[in-house]
Amino acid sequence: MMGKVKNNVSGVAESPPVAARNRKKAIQRIWYFRHVYLFILPAIIWYLIFAYYPMYGVLLAFKDFKYNLGILGSPWAGLKYFKAFLADSSFYETIRNTLSISVLKLLFGFPAPIVLALMLNEVVHTKFKRVVQTISYLPHFVSWVVVVTLLQKILSPNAGFVNDLRMQLGMEPIFFMGMPSLFYPLVVISDIWKGVGWGSIIYLAALTNIDPTLYEAAEIDGAGRWSKIFKITLPCLAPTIGILLILSLSGILNAGFDQIYLMQTPSTLHVSEILDTYVLKKGIRQGQFSYATAIGLFKSVISMILIVTVNNISRKYTEISLW
Repeated sequence: MMGKVKNNVSGVAESPPVAARNRKKAIQRIWYFRHVYLFILPAIIWYLIFAYYPMYGVLLAFKDFKYNLGILGSPWAGLKYFKAFLADSSFYETIRNTLSISVLKLLFGFPAPIVLALMLNEVVHTKFKRVVQTISYLPHFVSWVVVVTLLQKILSPNAGFVNDLRMQLGMEPIFFMGMPSLFYPLVVISDIWKGVGWGSIIYLAALTNIDPTLYEAAEIDGAGRWSKIFKITLPCLAPTIGILLILSLSGILNAGFDQIYLMQTPSTLHVSEILDTYVLKKGIRQGQFSYATAIGLFKSVISMILIVTVNNISRKYTEISLW
């Protein structure tokens, strides 16, 4: 009994020095790698200013905001604005449009970089491969303002190339950007054109890590090109595809604010009004800051729930997960 007491007493007495030594070692290690930490310091500062500090504004969602009182001084409103959004006549329309655009982008836009990467991987001519890669990457660096402006010029009913061609063929010009039935196809096509090259970079990098001896062994066994793609390439890409799919599914409520806002027209508003554009109009144009913040917080919470759920399902059934 006395031995146990002595051990316990000695354990309590020794723990502070051990903790102090570990703390000292950690400080020494940080100081030793101080130059490395300086490199990540700008990123930490950026996140603190633009990602964490704005979280203070989330309080607006639970406040009846008054300009003269400020955020902290404004009276609490509880879940008033969340209930107002759920009861709003625009709720189902904005959710439907957001999900429709996001799902279409996921169905057609997500596989596009994979297909491009597989095609480039099969190209033998190095110079041609580099030219195609460069051309496919360039649209990523063009802003949506320029992309939508080009789209409007090409599809213009007055002087657009497509309508000029239609008129030469004896057909009537069409206002493509103002047709609700064409809005979703234009959104998906322009999104693929802009992002397919940049999205393929990750898959091309993953392809370089595949052991070449696997292909050599497959050729010895008589496997053809398609057989090697489906039995070697795609299975080796599965972890990368799984991680990116999880991230894409978690952001399914992000339909692409810049693109949608610039492509909206009064005639397509009922199919193009998404959560992000609705928040902008309510918050900036109409000054309903608390209401707009509540919608944004609602979207963020749903996205967090989605990423946790999808990640857990993927980890359970495929052993691919973010954490």
